[in-house]
Amino acid sequence: MKSITINGSQRESVGKKSTKALRNAGQVPCVLYGGDQNVHFSAPELAFSKLVYTPNAHTVVIALDNGDTYDAVLQDIQFHPVTDKILHVDFYRLFEDKEIAMDIPVHIIGTSKGVLNGGVLRKNKRKLRVKALPKNLPDFLEADITPLKIGNKLYVTALEGEGYTLLHADNTVVVQVKTARTAVLDADDDDDDDDDVEAAAPAEGGEAPATEAQE
Repeated sequence: MKSITINGSQRESVGKKSTKALRNAGQVPCVLYGGDQNVHFSAPELAFSKLVYTPNAHTVVIALDNGDTYDAVLQDIQFHPVTDKILHVDFYRLFEDKEIAMDIPVHIIGTSKGVLNGGVLRKNKRKLRVKALPKNLPDFLEADITPLKIGNKLYVTALEGEGYTLLHADNTVVVQVKTARTAVLDADDDDDDDDDVEAAAPAEGGEAPATEAQE
């Protein structure tokens, strides 16, 4: 998994006055959990842009001005309710021999037969919770929708792989192809698929088929 380095300064004081002064200076107070002792530090707000404002998953290298470095993952972030400025960030320390749970983005690949026939692709899960050793954390999970016909669902079990565990029930739906008014059933659909296929109304003239819908 790709890593982002955040350069920070260890905090000597963690009181309210010190925290307010840091924010006024454009710094974000942070805490690193998971070790023998919590590490309090601060970093410029701009240092978090590639970590926070992205759909991708990253690990973090925290490099402090005293020479200490820590491998970590983002655990929690607090924003100002009005300005959306970052107020506080929590990290959790990584250890090579200790598994960690992270939300990993799902990438859709392929072209669904059902969508080509006018069905609507619904993305139920944009991220999945994964547990693994740091070295086995994937950058993303691929969901191949090529075989999905109208009414079909892709379950989380289809995204299982070696080196990590998906922390979801086996019946969790990642994506599905719903029926649209303009949809037509696949010509090669047989009776065995009847339970999975929703009835499709005849196409109306001049109406373009829907290709994607998001919750």
